[in-house]
Amino acid sequence: MLEREIYTIEPIAIKDSWRLCNFAVANTDRLKRYFPKTLAHNLTPNLSEVFVSQKVKELEAKTEFLFTLKEKETRTIIGLIYVKKIDKALKQAELAYCIGYDYEGKGIISKTVRYISNWAHEELGLTILQIITHKTNIGSVKVAENNKYTWIKTLPKEHTPPNEAPLDMELYELHYER
Repeated sequence: MLEREIYTIEPIAIKDSWRLCNFAVANTDRLKRYFPKTLAHNLTPNLSEVFVSQKVKELEAKTEFLFTLKEKETRTIIGLIYVKKIDKALKQAELAYCIGYDYEGKGIISKTVRYISNWAHEELGLTILQIITHKTNIGSVKVAENNKYTWIKTLPKEHTPPNEAPLDMELYELHYER
């Protein structure tokens, strides 16, 4: 789909099962709080095969899109970005993203969010894109702000991590001209 200096952005594919499992296991601590379902569905190769198969079906049906970020040379998955909660009537969707430990702080997610935001607008006709993050997730807040997403409001008890009380989350939006 897109090649950058050290990585590519590609729609999830059946052949990604093992790589996704490896990514999830290697980044368990990063994923367990904000991506607990993705983590739970990718802890073994067999679970990953079922998960990836479902995500490919959703991609084909255009109900949800999961993209992988892969290191160019090794083809190792280094991050994920979802376009989810697509509401065609409102022309809006949410973006969710994560990056592996070794690639954090390099601007990869900011560039990827910019690319996927434009893609979602141009290819899917979406005019409102949302990012929901916790205020203490400074990296994610910076990604939203770096891509001209505007803080809209605090969403009370929006997300409940495993074994934690519900968290208030911050809603950021990017609006395109209709």
